[in-house]
Amino acid sequence: MTAIDPVVEANGRSTNRIGIEGIREIETASYDVIERLRGAVFAPDGKKTLDRRFTISEVAEMVGRTAATIRKAESTGRLPTPERRSNGRRAPYSLEDVNRMRDLFQTRPWRYPKTDEPAVIGIQNFKGGVGKSTITVHLSHYLALRGYRVCVIDCDPQGSTTSLFGLNPDVDVQAEQTLYPFLLGERESIEYAIADTHWDQVSLVPANLDVYSAEYFLAAKMRDKPQMLGRLRKGIEGITDAFDVILIDPPPALGMISLSVLHAANALVVPCRPATIDFGSTANFFTMLIEALEALQKLGLEGSYNFLRVLANDMDEGKSAHARITDMMRDCYGSSMLNTVMKDSAEIDNAGGLLMSVYELEGPMTSAEVHKRAKVYLDAVNKEIELLIRKTWPSHLESLREEGVV
Repeated sequence: MTAIDPVVEANGRSTNRIGIEGIREIETASYDVIERLRGAVFAPDGKKTLDRRFTISEVAEMVGRTAATIRKAESTGRLPTPERRSNGRRAPYSLEDVNRMRDLFQTRPWRYPKTDEPAVIGIQNFKGGVGKSTITVHLSHYLALRGYRVCVIDCDPQGSTTSLFGLNPDVDVQAEQTLYPFLLGERESIEYAIADTHWDQVSLVPANLDVYSAEYFLAAKMRDKPQMLGRLRKGIEGITDAFDVILIDPPPALGMISLSVLHAANALVVPCRPATIDFGSTANFFTMLIEALEALQKLGLEGSYNFLRVLANDMDEGKSAHARITDMMRDCYGSSMLNTVMKDSAEIDNAGGLLMSVYELEGPMTSAEVHKRAKVYLDAVNKEIELLIRKTWPSHLESLREEGVV
């Protein structure tokens, strides 16, 4: 009997019932599809690579030097000379090449460690389906393109962010590679879980279903050891020297891990789809957030942020309800809402279907116009978050004044 064979019950009625073995067949089939997708999208060894390359004009803008200055450095041996293609033209540059130039010209946008604390941003909403993982990954890639050192910490047992970095959470990731041993107190640092990714200067702490077990452990320990909720913050404090920005993708529910994220973060971005149900859920999120922070304070754990911003995400301009609710959100949240809106885009959806961000695409998946529009949306949102980060860094204030943004 297969998983969907009809079963005749004692009363003579036929019904399509399914049990554990049937569900196991579905599970196996699901992983088979994932592996086929990985084989089609990733490199032959099953690992993602960043194939995106940059022209000299793009590189000049990213590095903050003219194309002539870059070529002079190449001709004098200060930088490697790009390879030549079969047609004699120079090959485009990789992100590693760009960062090598930033090192040479000292144009890294890094924070100054003596005065600037790293931005630890929780992409937080207790409702699922608001695009937390998509926002997290696109923001990390944007910041990497800008030259920042980024660590992404996946705290969601579903591992969606981990998947977008090219790992199958339940095949490629073991429990000892996640936060699980650290949250259980078996490790005193999270350095063991930090892995390089296919993006230069982006590291990842992956997640899988084992992380969910930590929820039960933390809940059981809360009565005798409430300080366990501070472990994630302590772990992050141990790695801050290596990063400028740390992005945390928490579970879409209020639990022990989410509370740990709220305590560990020094900034929050709250994504919300401009739909009635999502808006109502976000209002409930703030109620629960207040209660969570009050509970943390009673335990002697801090709960305040350098900034908190609501992001209207996945906004469809063609839907009048979306436009109306976005306006309502602006009236409601005022300066606590990002000025820019992340609009709905087929390019983002299609890239996600290949476990990629739009920043990884070598060319349009839909049309050049749709691709360009998606980049404009993403850049605008991420640039605003970048500015919020830089405003918390005293060493950046002078340059921000020169740019006319403060």
